[in-house]
Amino acid sequence: MRTRIYDYELQELAIEVAYPDAFRPDQSFFMERDYKADHSIFGGSFKEIFFEGVHIGYGDLNLPRPTTIYFDSEVETMEMHFALEGTVRTSSNNFQREIGFRPNQHNLIYSSHFKGAIDCSAEKNIKIFEVNLIPSVFEKYLPFEGIFDVFRECIEKKQTKILSPHNYPINREMRKLIYEVIHCNRTGQFKKMFLESHVIELLMLQLEQICALECAVLSNAYKKHEEKIRAVQEILTQKITGHITINSLAQQVGTNVFTLKKGFKEIFGTTIFGYWNQIKMNKATSLLLDGLSVSEVSTKVGYKNPQHFSTAFKRYFGYSPSKLK
Repeated sequence: MRTRIYDYELQELAIEVAYPDAFRPDQSFFMERDYKADHSIFGGSFKEIFFEGVHIGYGDLNLPRPTTIYFDSEVETMEMHFALEGTVRTSSNNFQREIGFRPNQHNLIYSSHFKGAIDCSAEKNIKIFEVNLIPSVFEKYLPFEGIFDVFRECIEKKQTKILSPHNYPINREMRKLIYEVIHCNRTGQFKKMFLESHVIELLMLQLEQICALECAVLSNAYKKHEEKIRAVQEILTQKITGHITINSLAQQVGTNVFTLKKGFKEIFGTTIFGYWNQIKMNKATSLLLDGLSVSEVSTKVGYKNPQHFSTAFKRYFGYSPSKLK
């Protein structure tokens, strides 16, 4: 796995670096290396640290003028990107749009074999701090929250994706951790332990902040549609039998499928069909206790086949409808 950096105008290779075996999760050794760049279009220094599926990189670029740099990377990685100083814009066929970072911003980026151009402003030096994780390491910590669902799907399909179209502010706690990583004087196994704990804590702060900010935005958005979403709840309650689709429900109440699905789960804590199944099973329990047969109850809650109903009932409650009777 290697990354190449070109002079975009001259198509001249400026830097070519290979990720060492230390980046592999099945390797337990620790590696550090330093770069000094002295190219016609940029200079500066960069430090890299590798261990067990983790890459930490930080440094600065000195730019005499606005510069376009071309990247060609073979690495599949999940990047925690922190822009400390300077302004950059990135364009690539991997992304559906141009993305950019201003000072004091962060975001999460998944990339698989990334190719593209990065425009760097010469207002001041570019200073960055980034942590790259192999996807299997990152996914252990990715919450199962709605905001992260699309991101998780892109990782599974190996589609390059930035988590959010807007970046997030680097807060004081993040700055403190980044400073401690950059200025860590420990060595050997103790340094590895120190850095590993800081990477996990830094990722936690990113995910926690993103979740809090995005959930607040989603909640405000769904409150505007709450009346329509509760109308769907009423439809589900009244229509125990028959066939429904999320698309038809959205059309009935005058909203779109995405808003309906996300809003319903936001308000009721479950999916539309999960809620509908809950209504069916509760109704079935009531009818069984009233003395109706399994076959009769099956029909009344919308099942054509009693065996299918019995299977669904047992899956939901953990026991068969005949045992309830």
